Amino acid sequence: MDENGPGAGPSPEGADPKTGDALPGQGLSDHTQKRIGLHLRAMYDTIVQQPVPDRFRDLIAKLDASATNSEPSS
Repeated sequence: MDENGPGAGPSPEGADPKTGDALPGQGLSDHTQKRIGLHLRAMYDTIVQQPVPDRFRDLIAKLDASATNSEPSS
């Protein structure tokens, strides 16, 4: 019996059971998704660490002030 045949251990649906790679037309493999996720996290971590620009803080303050002024008093 071939241990790499169909039903031989868990493999993602649509993935080649021998390599775990996605089959044509079946989307990205688990390995590819993990690599993309790691790279995106690394990229966005640097963005999150940057300070908020002054113009954004000013805009948020103006929006907060206008929201407070437009609330009906009870």
